[in-house]
Amino acid sequence: MKLGKDVAAIVTGGASGLGGATATALSEACCKVAIFDVNLEEAGKTAQEIERAGGTALALKADVTKSAEVEAAVKQVVSKFGKVDILVNNAGLSLSCAVSKMSEETWDKVQDVNLKGAFLCCRAVMPYMKERRSGKIVNITSIAALRATPFAAHYGASKAGLVAFTQGLAMELGHRNINVNAVGPGIITTPLSSQEITPELQEHLKNKIPLRRIGVPRDIANAVLFLVSDEASYISGQCLYVCGGLSANAGLA
Repeated sequence: MKLGKDVAAIVTGGASGLGGATATALSEACCKVAIFDVNLEEAGKTAQEIERAGGTALALKADVTKSAEVEAAVKQVVSKFGKVDILVNNAGLSLSCAVSKMSEETWDKVQDVNLKGAFLCCRAVMPYMKERRSGKIVNITSIAALRATPFAAHYGASKAGLVAFTQGLAMELGHRNINVNAVGPGIITTPLSSQEITPELQEHLKNKIPLRRIGVPRDIANAVLFLVSDEASYISGQCLYVCGGLSANAGLA
């Protein structure tokens, strides 16, 4: 799938994992890609890999919970690429904790990164998209927005909020020809999750997934590519769950 050499995209949390795969996939689709991440060194490595493959990439240090940093980074993207066509809000945080033992700081930190961060990034790019009457926004939520996970009530709340935010923003921006959608990953293998999932747990999880495999970052990137393409021009306010069928399980089998 080719999106066009003049298409400019931003991927938050794009240094590695789902964000890195999405940034790479967008570049392969001929987009110029700006990678926002708090880890500038890792973001730079991903940008270098994209450029070595013949793409155009820009790595910028940006904490999505800080409006000044987000707005400054977006301005740098516009200065270099001339516009913003695509925003993928991928930056996210998960801190396992029981509600009874959860501090306000832990609750606030997860909400700030997962929900407030998406809000700040959307608000920062909206003027540029509105001016051109064109744009695609994809928020990376989670199957946790639909299905409860032990010790992750705060995470699930933030991701469910992100789905509602996606729907609300789609209603606001539709008349400006701006599509706003979400992708909800299921169980995905990333460098971080690989450290936490033992082989035994991996087999257990596979048996719960109808397609009998754990997803990989490219599965999510492919869904993002579809939603920002012309083929999805009449899709807005939706959440596409990419989970191997896990979200269809009512927990009865």
